[in-house]
Amino acid sequence: MSIQNRLLFVYTSIFMVAFLLFAAIVYLLPRSRINEEVDADLHTLANELLSAEVFEEPDGTVRLGIDPGLDNLETAASFFQVMDRDGGVTLQSRNMETLPPDFGLLDKHSLQEIETLNLVTRGESTMRVLTTPLVNEGEVVGYLQVGRLVDNIVSFNRFLVIALFVGFAGAFASLFLAVLLTPSSFKPLEDMAAVARQITNADDLSRRVPNTERTDEIGVLARSFNQLLERLERLFQTQQRLLADVSHELRTPLTAIRGNVDLMRRMGDADLDSLEIIQEEIERMTRLVGDLLLLARADAGGLPLEKQKVELDNLLFEVYRQVRLLENEVEVKVTEVDQACIMGDVDRLKQLLLNLVGNAIKYTPDGGTVDISLSKKNGWAYLKIADTGMGIPAEDLPYIFDRFYRVDKARARGHSGQGKGGAGLGLAIAKWIAQAHGGNIDVMSKVGEGTTFTIILPILVETRPTTAESVADELSKTRPGLRALGATFRRSSS
Repeated sequence: MSIQNRLLFVYTSIFMVAFLLFAAIVYLLPRSRINEEVDADLHTLANELLSAEVFEEPDGTVRLGIDPGLDNLETAASFFQVMDRDGGVTLQSRNMETLPPDFGLLDKHSLQEIETLNLVTRGESTMRVLTTPLVNEGEVVGYLQVGRLVDNIVSFNRFLVIALFVGFAGAFASLFLAVLLTPSSFKPLEDMAAVARQITNADDLSRRVPNTERTDEIGVLARSFNQLLERLERLFQTQQRLLADVSHELRTPLTAIRGNVDLMRRMGDADLDSLEIIQEEIERMTRLVGDLLLLARADAGGLPLEKQKVELDNLLFEVYRQVRLLENEVEVKVTEVDQACIMGDVDRLKQLLLNLVGNAIKYTPDGGTVDISLSKKNGWAYLKIADTGMGIPAEDLPYIFDRFYRVDKARARGHSGQGKGGAGLGLAIAKWIAQAHGGNIDVMSKVGEGTTFTIILPILVETRPTTAESVADELSKTRPGLRALGATFRRSSS
C-alpha cells in the first residue's frame, strides 16, 4: 500500500471514529439528561399528590384529599388525573380540557399494580406519562396518572438527528474531497521520484527535479534534492578528472623511465644522465603518490593534527631561511612581521607556507620578487605571499584549489625552460591544511601583475611583546648577508 493510500485510510478511520463518538455524545447525552429531568418532575408532582389522603366512596369512587387549587395547572405543560379500578376518571386537572379529545386516559395501557413510565403519542402531540397505583388499606383502589407534554423535546431530538445527518453528509463530503485532492498533493513527489528514476537509469546527474519554486515542504525538498544532485555531479566530474589526471601524471614519468631504461639497455652501459632523469621521475611519482595519499587520508578523516601552540612569526622566519638557501633568481623578502600565536600542527603549517612560497617562486619570472608578511587584526592572523608573476585569469580563480587543476597558460615559469612541474595537488593540500586549522585561504590576482595568497588563521593568545630588534635578530640568522636588512628594521624602530 502506498503512502498516499495509507494516509487516506488512517485519516478516514480517525475521522469516522471521531465523528461517531461526537454524534453519540451530542445525541445521547442531552436526550438522556432531558428525559431524567422530565421524569424527576413527574415523580415530584406525583409525590405531592400522593401526600394527600386516599379514600374510596361507597360507590367505588376514589378521592384524594388535595388542596382545591392544586388541580389548577392551566399554565403548565403537566397534567394529572385520578381513576378508579375500572379506569373511570374521578378527578383530573383543569388543563386536561385543553388536550385533544383522543387523549382521554393519558395512558390506558398502564393501569397495573406497578409504577410505569411511558411515552404516549396522540396525533402530533407526545406526552411522558407516569402511572402510579393508589393503595388504600393494602389494596389497589385506583390509579394516578401524571403526564407532561414533551413536544418541544421531541422536536429538539428531531432537529438534532437532522443536524447529525447534515454533519455526516458534510463529513462524507470532506472525505470525498480528501480522496479527490490527495493525489494532486502527492503529484509533485511522484514527479520528483520519476526524475530520480530517470537520473538513475540514464546516469545523467545534470537533470534537476521540478517544483523548486514552491515555498512549502515539497519546495524545500526539491531544492535540497537539486543541491544534492549538483554536489554529486561536481564530485562525479572531479572523480573523472582525478582518474584522467592521475593516469596522465603516472604515465608521463613511467614513459620517461622506460625510455631511459631502453636507451641504457641498447648502450649496454649505465648512462649518468639517464639515471638522473630516472631519479627525478621516481621522485616526482613519489611526491604525487604521497600527495594523493595525504588527500585521501584527509578526506577519510584519518589524518589527525598534532596541535600545539605555534608562534607564526618564528615559523615564518624558519620558512624564510629555508627558501633563501635555494638557488634561484627570484628575490624573497619579508616586508612585515607581527607577533601571533595559534593552536596548530607545526609540520602541516610549515608545509602550507612552503607550498605557497614555493609556488610563488616557481611561477615568478627571473628578476621578480616574492613578498612575505604576517599581520593580525580582530583576532585573526594574516599570512600574505605576494609575487610579481604573470597572474591568474579571473575565470580560473574559482577552480585553482581543485585537485589537478592547473592554469597552464598563465602560470608557466618564465625563468627556466623546465615547465610547470607539479601535479596540481599543492593548492588543494594547502586549502585543506588552512581549513583544518579553522581558517581559510583567499587569493587575489591580476594577469601581468602578480598574485597574492592570504592565509587567514584564528589567533590563540597574544605572545611575547613585539620589538623591531627581535625581528631583525631573526632575519640576521638566515645568513650573514642579511644583517643589513636587520639594521634597516632597527633604524625604522628608532
